[in-house]
Amino acid sequence: MRSLSGRLRIAASVVLVAFLGLTGLSLDRAFRDSALAAVQDRLQAQLYLLLGAANLDAFNRLTLPQALPEARFSTPDSGLYADVMDSPGNLVWYSPSLLGRALPFFPAVRSPGDTQFAPLESSDGTPLLVLAFTVSWEIDRSHYQIYTFRVAENRQNFDDQVWSFRRGLWGWLLASTAVLLAAQGLILRWSLKPLRRVAAEIKAIETGQRSTLSSGYPAELQPLTMNLNALLGQSHAHLERYRNALGDLAHSLKTPLAVLRGTLETGAEPAELRQTLAEQVERMNRTVDYQLQRAAASGRIALSAPLPVAPVARKILDSLAKVYAERALQFNSEIAAATVFYGDEGDLLEILGNLADNACKWCQRQIVVRAYPADHGGRMELVVEVEDDGPGIAPEQAPLLLNRGQRADPSVAGHGIGLAVVRDLVEEVYYGRLEIGHGTLGGARVRAQLRFQANGG
Repeated sequence: MRSLSGRLRIAASVVLVAFLGLTGLSLDRAFRDSALAAVQDRLQAQLYLLLGAANLDAFNRLTLPQALPEARFSTPDSGLYADVMDSPGNLVWYSPSLLGRALPFFPAVRSPGDTQFAPLESSDGTPLLVLAFTVSWEIDRSHYQIYTFRVAENRQNFDDQVWSFRRGLWGWLLASTAVLLAAQGLILRWSLKPLRRVAAEIKAIETGQRSTLSSGYPAELQPLTMNLNALLGQSHAHLERYRNALGDLAHSLKTPLAVLRGTLETGAEPAELRQTLAEQVERMNRTVDYQLQRAAASGRIALSAPLPVAPVARKILDSLAKVYAERALQFNSEIAAATVFYGDEGDLLEILGNLADNACKWCQRQIVVRAYPADHGGRMELVVEVEDDGPGIAPEQAPLLLNRGQRADPSVAGHGIGLAVVRDLVEEVYYGRLEIGHGTLGGARVRAQLRFQANGG
């Protein structure tokens, strides 16, 4: 059974039918016991009437009057019967209604006050409900006689009453089951409507009729739909980034290629040709590096686990300590263990690595890396700060350094694309901000604010 709706309908139907079935059996058993107790109470009342009417004759024999309080005892085959037996089991008296039949054998009740109630059959096979009661009758002050009074009622009335109740009970229960199953089906259909809507919208996305899932889903489905939209958005962003990177790369390579072609066509001197070739190859190399790093950015990852920032920063600083070992730089990491990043580890390495490497090139001796969460208008951000104790960056020069190929000092090694790559990652991929300012150590402080929300929201 692959249908969720089918599973729910079958499970709910089985539970409903089982519940109503057990309810019906319980009610049937309760009514039967109640009706049986009512019969026993009626027979008990009739038995007390017989005890009240019984008396001893002149020979100390138990007798009952011909006209009994209950007229059915005097009517043959009336459905109500009675007799009296002595302790040896001899029949002392029987009601006229027993004409032509006899009550079935009943185990003798020997102790006065004992009562027995049981379903039995008369001598002609008529089903009966029989109540027997034993009394000790005083003959004189020193003599007592044991008598057993038996009263019976035709069981047909009891069976008819139980059958009538069962017919009404199970009829209503079946009708209730049909109504409840129909209502249950409507409720399930209404409850599962959002799932059918998700399936229909996903199919529309597959056919290209829509690009994202709509909003307004129940709270239980919102994490699913939000993460699916995040995955779709991430996929579209990656594809768009690749397309833009290829277009930009092709456009950027046109100029150096045109320069090389023009130099070759003009028949320049070998020295001039080598210089032009070296310049344009370096230019193309920077362009390719920049576009490849830009296209490789993964961005926020939907359904991603939080990535601890401190271990990533420590890995970068340890690597830089080895690269710049001859300068004996001091690296300080001020990142709490609970600080996390929702995104690709490669992007975080690219941002921290470029900022820290840039600080190593300009610092005197000390570099500080910080990372902490911040709330920006109800949306969580990760703030990354890297500062050094170098000469710093003038405010008017800061915007220029964020452009590809720009360097504050040409004598310092590098391609001039590090801050540009970081800027693209921060602003285009994580929709944040990159700022260059003055730090507490006296040098430059570069601050990257990366916007994110847990689980790709």
